[in-house]
This record gives sequence, structure tokens and C-alpha cells, in this order.
Amino acid sequence: MQIQDVPFKPKAVLTAKQIEAQQIFVSDSTYIMAFGGSRSAKTTLIVRNIVVRAILAPKSRHVILRLRFNHVKESIVLDTFPKVMSLFFPSVEYNINKTDYYATLPNGSEIWFGGLDDKQRVEKILGKEFCTIFLNECSQISWESVEIVKTRLAQKVYKVINGKQAGLLKNRMYFDCNPPNNAHWTYKLFIKKQHPVNKEQVLEQDDYASILMNPADNLENLDENYIKTLEGLSGHNKQRFLFGQFADANPDAMFNYDNIDAWRCVNDQVPQLIRIIVGVDPSGADENSVGADDIGIAVVGLGKDGNLYVLEDCTVNGSPAVWGSVATTAFDRHQADCIVGEINYGGAMVKQTIQVARPRTPFQAVTASRGKHVRAEPISSLYELGKVRHVGYFTKLEDELCAFTRYGYIGSGSPNRADALIWAISSLMPQATNKKEPVIVRPVPIVNHFNR
Repeated sequence: MQIQDVPFKPKAVLTAKQIEAQQIFVSDSTYIMAFGGSRSAKTTLIVRNIVVRAILAPKSRHVILRLRFNHVKESIVLDTFPKVMSLFFPSVEYNINKTDYYATLPNGSEIWFGGLDDKQRVEKILGKEFCTIFLNECSQISWESVEIVKTRLAQKVYKVINGKQAGLLKNRMYFDCNPPNNAHWTYKLFIKKQHPVNKEQVLEQDDYASILMNPADNLENLDENYIKTLEGLSGHNKQRFLFGQFADANPDAMFNYDNIDAWRCVNDQVPQLIRIIVGVDPSGADENSVGADDIGIAVVGLGKDGNLYVLEDCTVNGSPAVWGSVATTAFDRHQADCIVGEINYGGAMVKQTIQVARPRTPFQAVTASRGKHVRAEPISSLYELGKVRHVGYFTKLEDELCAFTRYGYIGSGSPNRADALIWAISSLMPQATNKKEPVIVRPVPIVNHFNR
């Protein structure tokens, strides 16, 4: 298959790196992964290839899957797919069925969109056979799910060029991701060419191909300030989203970035929240403190769906007057129910600081009687189950969480942001793990800060 076999006049031109990737996407390999930094056009280029394949083979069927249906809907159906059609196939008409979510082309080909978190939708999709499967953001998808999906790569269709049959269309499976750590199946399968479970070398190594694509390879299509934004990220995220590097795995880590990303709410609609807590972790700073630790302040809400939503990280460095004002302002902004604060530092001073900043503010005192990593352990279990979801990006907070191990905290400084979050989640845990559905609901404003 060659792109030139499809008659169209694109409005966009590929960069040098994208042309290199294109050669791999149409190679003899069956399984192809594009990995690398953010906004390097990995997804765009793969979707473009899927459309070409759909045009070449009448009545062919293709599917684009992510872990969560809301994410594939927001990212692909409402964004990448229409952009690809406009940029590269402006004369090709298509129709999207918004009941079952698939696009139909004039030649009868179908491109389906689905999320692996929706059992009913998955059963409907995987009851069909496809000649192309694309796992978008595959770092969030388990190997078990990959193996199940692979069984549907079985549709037999023929290319038609200039009205004549031109041979079978090769079945192909695409993957893309921002690189996770090197313990992930993506690294084992595509970089080391090993089976993710038994670690044996794959027999047909040429059947697996990969290419690194970074934002620097797509400068022609990016705002000039975007690279500067990525350069300002913390160490882990900078390596992942700017340079596209796999991180070294920590087998004892209690939290991981991929799990946080998998359940992150960016364009998702947050459900009604029945209770909101502001967690505070004071550092013991006073008006004369110099170089004191940050005062962790985190806002968490309990949704009607039983999940916990991290709404804001408003951690600050300052005196009691400063952090008291920040905490109580967050309390009002989110219409919270209570402020929960650790009193190991300052004792009654913590409650007094809150009451001075905002009289009669509901306050619950908590005392740290166990080590930080011990307190974090039950919280990490909620994260593994997808019960805690970040509404937006909280880079510094997430870095602190991911520095917790079974044997202690290995990050720099003190994890005040994470401690504040843990206090807030701990306060909500009894209700979050209660199987009875809450009945009192109220809408609240959602505020979050990127990279705060």
C-alpha cells in the first residue's frame, strides 16, 4: 500500500520525521508503535494511515481504541479525526454514527471508536473483525487487554485501485504512547523484542517495528512557546513528554504516572460532588521562617459515582497568615464541607490559623502516628482501582506521589503536597468505599492548575 494510491489533495505537508515514520507505517511489519513526546503528531499520522487504508479497501472495517471511551470521544472523534479529514482528505465525505460511534466512508468502509472501560460497548465492537486496530495511548492499556483485542485483527479485504482489485490489504495493528517506564509491556515488546510475560524473544522480530517521534520533529506545526512549556516540566515529565524517553522502573513504587494518566479527567464531565475536603499539611513555618517547606494544600471531592476527584493543588510557601488565607479561600471557592489539617506541627495553632482567616470554618484535626509511606499505602490501592481521578494536571503533586515506595519516600524535600492530598482522601475514604450510593448531591465549581 502506498499513500499515492489514494487520490486526494492534502492541505498539510509532512515533516521529515513524519515522512520517515510513514515508511515504517506502510512497511511489512504487522505491529507498529510510535512512541515519544507530546504533540509530535504520532496519533495524527496513524489516523491518517487508517483513513488511507479505509479508502483503499471498500467495506473494510477499522477500530481506534483507548482505555476510556470518554477520552477516545474527546481526543479522536471530536478532534483528531475531523482534523485529519479536513487536512488530508478534504474532498472525502463521511458520516459519524453517534449512537454506536463509527464513521462511514462513501465506499462502505467503517472506522469504529471505542473505550475498553465500557463493557457493553467493547462487546459490541469486539464482536466484529477488523483489518486495522489502533491502540491509542497504549501505555494505559494492560497486556491482557491487548491480547484479547489482537484476536479481532482478522478481516480479509482487498484493495481497489483505479477500479481494479489490487491484492489483499495487510492486516495491521498500530500503537502509540508517551513512553511509560521500562517495565511496561510496550518497552519489552517493541524495544527489547521480548514477550511481555515469558520474556522470550519474539520469533518474528521484523513483525514488530517502532519509531521515536518527539515535539522537536513537529516544530512546523507547533506554537513556538509549546517547547518552552515542556522544557519547564519536572525531571520525569520532561524526559517523557519532551524527549520521549522510557523511565527506569521502580518495582517498589506505590503510585505510577501511567495509572494517574489513565484516569485523569481533562475534558471529562466531573459528576456531581456530595462532599469536598480541603487537606492541609503545615510545615511549622512562622512569620520569621526562611527557607521553610511548602505548606501542602489540596482539594478533593467525593463524586456521586463513588470516585474521588482531585480538584486543586494550591500548595504555598508562606507564614500562617498566608497559608491560612489560601486554604480558606480554596474552601470558599470549592464550597467545601471541611478543612482537614495535621496538628503535629503547632498543635492548636493550625485550627487557630484557619479560624482567624475564616471564622467558624469547619475543621477536623488529624495526627500523624505512622510513617508517610504507611499512610500512603491504602491511598495507593484506591489509585490502582481507578477510584482517584485528577481533574487536570498537577505535576509537582504527582511527582511527590510517585516518589513513595514500600520502604519510604525517596523524593527530594518533604512531600507536603502529597501529605495534604492523603489527609483529604483519608477523610473521604469511608464514604468512597461504601457500596451504598450517596443521595445528597450538589454542583460545585471545578478549578485546577496546570503544573502548579
